Amino acid sequence: MTWSYRLEVARKGIHILSISFVFIYLLFSYLFSHTIGLFALAFLLIVLIEVEYVRIELGKRIPLISRLWAVKRPKEKEKLGGEVFFLIGAIICLAIFNLHIAVTAILMTTFGDLAAALIGKKFGKHWLSYLKNRAWEGIIAELVVNIIIGFLVIGTFINKDISGWIIILTMAITATVVETIIAKLDDNLLIPVFTGFNGQIALLIVGLLL
Repeated sequence: MTWSYRLEVARKGIHILSISFVFIYLLFSYLFSHTIGLFALAFLLIVLIEVEYVRIELGKRIPLISRLWAVKRPKEKEKLGGEVFFLIGAIICLAIFNLHIAVTAILMTTFGDLAAALIGKKFGKHWLSYLKNRAWEGIIAELVVNIIIGFLVIGTFINKDISGWIIILTMAITATVVETIIAKLDDNLLIPVFTGFNGQIALLIVGLLL
């Protein structure tokens, strides 16, 4: 199957469903506790890994789910899907970082990556010669989307002054840089972890200085 822009749109559309992980955590943590929220995500992670075992190791097709597999890139056919790494990254963020920092990192991973891929592939004209399949149009689009996400989420618990913007820009730039330079490793794991870590460090520094 030749990879096309239509398939990229379909793949990113499914990728957006990954933010349901955040809602699952928030629901269980609200109804029960932080630990139960993480346990719910761990349970979901095990289910996803078992599904991937059936797909990769056994080579079996699962009704309905097999339709989702059809939009995977060729290089993803024989290895764990990005949703598994994304969920691992989400669990790490929600377990370790401030909730707002964690949610921001997860949303930047989802929507920032979406903007970079769709805008870059559709409107990209200025491609980076030293990085494969990276256009400045996509990079800038991702940075803008990440800043907007940071403004909307981080701005709900910290003043939108210089301290707030330090955290927002730190996370937005981190997410954009990691997505841009990563080609072989799985960015679904690296973006939220690095973005959340740098955001948490920025939050601690801002707290010490103010």
